[in-house]
Amino acid sequence: MPVIYKIAPASLWREAEKAGVFIGAPVDLADGFIHFSTANQARETAAKHFAGQSDLVLVSIDAKRLGAELKWEPSRGGDLFPHLYRPLLVEETSSVDPLPWNGHSHDFGAILR
Repeated sequence: MPVIYKIAPASLWREAEKAGVFIGAPVDLADGFIHFSTANQARETAAKHFAGQSDLVLVSIDAKRLGAELKWEPSRGGDLFPHLYRPLLVEETSSVDPLPWNGHSHDFGAILR
């Protein structure tokens, strides 16, 4: 399974780190699952849902660690997107990197694999 990514406000992620669990952003809570993106989807997700926002983080997770509650479901353009139907344990993450806004787009640098 691939590495998947969660884009989140840094302040929300810091709260999750203190609690040891990420229950989701407001959109996740409204939809009933945590939205993730693959490496191929992350840039478009950032542009569509986070344009102009600074102070974001990109959380990397090895999808195989998430078990059966991770579902691959059609979304934008019919692509299969990873959706997690439970809270994400902070210990399940591989890395957390800043996702800076350069004035035109988010700078993923060499983060995506």
